[in-house]
Amino acid sequence: MNDTAQVFLEGGPDDLPDRIVPTPLPGPDVKIKLRGGYEHFRPTARQADTPEGKLPVYVWWERTEIAE
Repeated sequence: MNDTAQVFLEGGPDDLPDRIVPTPLPGPDVKIKLRGGYEHFRPTARQADTPEGKLPVYVWWERTEIAE
C-alpha cells in the first residue's frame, strides 16, 4: 500500500489518464484537467477494492470548460 493518501475516480470520460489520484487538498472535490476543461469528482460514502487497497470512491459530476 502506498503511503500517500489516494482516491478512486468513478465515471467521467473513458480516456482519463488515471483512476487512482492523490487525495484532494484542501477542498473535498477532485478536479482533473483534460482536453481544454476540467472533470470534477465528488466524494461518496463508498470504497473500492483497487490494486492500491481499499480507496474512497469519488464520482464524476460535471465538466467545466477552460476560458481562452
